[in-house]
Amino acid sequence: MLDDFLVRAAIAGLGLTLATGPLGAFVVWRRMAYFGDATAHAAILGVALSFGFGISVYVGIVAVALGMAIAVASLAGRGNAMDATLGVLAHSALAFGLVAASFLTQVRVDLQAWLFGDILAVGRADLAVVWAGSTAVLALLVWRWQALLTATVNEELAVAAGLNPRREGLVLTLALALVVAVAIKIVGALLIAALLIIPAAAARSLARGPESMALGASLIGAASVLAGLFASLRFDTPAGPSIVAASACIYAATALLGRR
Repeated sequence: MLDDFLVRAAIAGLGLTLATGPLGAFVVWRRMAYFGDATAHAAILGVALSFGFGISVYVGIVAVALGMAIAVASLAGRGNAMDATLGVLAHSALAFGLVAASFLTQVRVDLQAWLFGDILAVGRADLAVVWAGSTAVLALLVWRWQALLTATVNEELAVAAGLNPRREGLVLTLALALVVAVAIKIVGALLIAALLIIPAAAARSLARGPESMALGASLIGAASVLAGLFASLRFDTPAGPSIVAASACIYAATALLGRR
């Protein structure tokens, strides 16, 4: 029989892939990989502020992630290079988060768990948060699917259809912030972007349409979770990195199949 903590880890990981699959597809289509990485790095600052002010970690992460998105949009709108802006903000937020955590002498903060995740320590309350957050993100993406897809394909076409591309971009930003908030305890801030990007990139090699790519990304993410947990149990390796490594192996296999 599998240990109870391993079952909880699998259920949490599978719940997370409900949201990371379709959201990761949009991240790949819109070339937001670096933005996802910056949001994940900013999550550490959200964790430190949450412990410092005694508020929910999830609230702190979402607030900082949204603040990061607003800062990026503001600086990019003033003519700053997007990649340089994201690089500065991402590493600055991570550094300020680590510095802020060092001042929390009255609270013990396990930074390694927040950086690399600890899916094996997921409790029943965490399961409820992960599934509720993932379901909310999935519902948001399904509701705005056609509008998001149109804005992703061609912004001028979206405007002609009566859509606001900036509003759709904000919807994706909100979804990304929620996913980072619920995923940080599972795979950690440094691996969230990988879980978003790699399954979606793997599904793109085999998909024949947007919907099939989003579904394929979720299925590949689920397979990565189960394979990574099995490898972690079998070889005594860290669970979070093992999940990402399994996802990378699946990506390599689908890349070869896609060429054929």
